[in-house]
Amino acid sequence: MTGSIILLEELHKKVVCIIVTQLIEKINTKPGRFILTVAGESGSGKSETARAIAEELGKCGMQTIVLGQDDYCHLSPKFNDLKRKADPDWLGPHVEVKMDVLENNLRSAVHGEDEITKPIIDTVENTIEDTKISLRDIKVVIAEGTYTSLLKNADARIFIDRTWIDTLKYRKKRNRRDEVNDPFTEQILVTEHKIISGHKYLADFIITDNLEVIIPE
Repeated sequence: MTGSIILLEELHKKVVCIIVTQLIEKINTKPGRFILTVAGESGSGKSETARAIAEELGKCGMQTIVLGQDDYCHLSPKFNDLKRKADPDWLGPHVEVKMDVLENNLRSAVHGEDEITKPIIDTVENTIEDTKISLRDIKVVIAEGTYTSLLKNADARIFIDRTWIDTLKYRKKRNRRDEVNDPFTEQILVTEHKIISGHKYLADFIITDNLEVIIPE
């Protein structure tokens, strides 16, 4: 998504080193591309963690691409917010997000295709356009976003276990579309929490609010 702000902090670099160390052998031994998802609530650090993992894998000589779930929304952020206010049922993975398009992009990556066509959202212009992305020489594809734990083609899943309350400080720093000052948005985050709170049980790695990495047995 163009126009978005990424705040990469040391905390992301710390946890990804642990995760990459655990994954590197699995990635190396898989014949084709490796699919990784990073999920969590708004402001939990999904985009930052995904990019930090990509950087760490790059140090290991593995080319990585990050696909952001936000680009797969049916509407740009401005119009999506308006739709939410007009329609109380306009919330969730299979309503707001083209999960099927994202799933198809991942399936293409798994099947070894060298190019995918994906949407990209410009948050400044509030536009959505399709663009072609090369997967040539890409070994790892990371899909990051609130609902990405539900994607079927994932080889490993990461869940950042930080609630909308835990992320208040970060969301104030990011201050995206005045979300912190909007009671309606805060209510959306409460509902979103209820939707995905159980997704951490799908995860292979859970990042806690205390920046510990838990690997479920």
